Amino acid sequence: MATAASSIATPVIIVGAGPSGLAASACLARRGVASLVLDRDDCVGSLWRKRAYDRLHLHLPKQISALPHAPHADDAPDYLPRDHFVRYLDAYAQRFDVRARLRREVRAARFVDGRWEVEAVDLGTGEEERHAAKFLVVATGEFDEKVLPQVPGLDTFPGEVMHSRDYVSAEGKRGKAVLVVGCGNSGMEIALDLAEGGAAAYVVVRGEVHLMTREIMSASTALFAYLPVSMIDRLALLACFLVFGDTGKHGVPRPAVGPFARKLQSNVYPVIDVGTYSKIKTGQIQVLPAMTSIDGDVVEFAGGRRHRFDAIVFATGYRSAVKKWLKCGGDGLFGDNGMAAGRSPKGENGLYRAGLAGRGIYGSGTDAEFLL
Repeated sequence: MATAASSIATPVIIVGAGPSGLAASACLARRGVASLVLDRDDCVGSLWRKRAYDRLHLHLPKQISALPHAPHADDAPDYLPRDHFVRYLDAYAQRFDVRARLRREVRAARFVDGRWEVEAVDLGTGEEERHAAKFLVVATGEFDEKVLPQVPGLDTFPGEVMHSRDYVSAEGKRGKAVLVVGCGNSGMEIALDLAEGGAAAYVVVRGEVHLMTREIMSASTALFAYLPVSMIDRLALLACFLVFGDTGKHGVPRPAVGPFARKLQSNVYPVIDVGTYSKIKTGQIQVLPAMTSIDGDVVEFAGGRRHRFDAIVFATGYRSAVKKWLKCGGDGLFGDNGMAAGRSPKGENGLYRAGLAGRGIYGSGTDAEFLL
């Protein structure tokens, strides 16, 4: 690797060019503060552009899915499709003149002699860069590195294996048996996409899940300004029971803790159902327990049940990689898992975080407004 280094001084360095990083740059620009955004990908909003399946729509209405100072158009769909949101992010970056250096992978950030020194590599040339700033904003998001479980025998599986970030559509899966491992929003929606595309779809449900509709989620969110979480949970669960009935009868048990209390306690999102549950009830999507091992194209599950599959999609989530490159200053601001710790997005020595508190696009905007 080439080692030529350059030193670039700017008031604020922002790591991450997703919604959080763009919102941070825009809010600073409106206050007359210059910033430099670094991102390892070759575009802004790379998660939405490159690592999201075709049918993805935002699960919250457009009124609360906009970044600061740029509401969605009145004629935009209530729940934006992925490609629409990507165009919105491009326009947002252009509108607020976001200065981004793309294909820059941050390797280290340290607070030295009263300033932040950031080491990055230009992935196009291999050259090292050294950036300096008074303030550092960590905006790498909740979906940084994919998580793949260690399953005995996975290396013997002859079919296609992918993470949900690499799943695009059900094209080519018609007539094939496909296992989706994970019952979060991505896993449930990918299982639906496979079933609608003619595949024999199966989904692993290892634990308890809160299923909600978009309408229940939206109405519940609007109540946070008026009611305590416990009351909102009771109302939401009543509405969910009226819509879904007892989901446990079909292999999708609900937790004892309400959906919003659970989100606050353990950062586990409710699953927004867009049609998956009806196919589970009719058997078009089969629910299976936890995987235990793989032997060739046969997967064994808890209880000894075995099935043959042509492909496996691991919708097993992501982890934050902040702790790998932030070499100092994160105590009290980031937990051991690299996600937000504490309520304030402001740390010591001019360190901030944006969009790592499990509040989605809305949290990206509120954190950005708080900067400096």
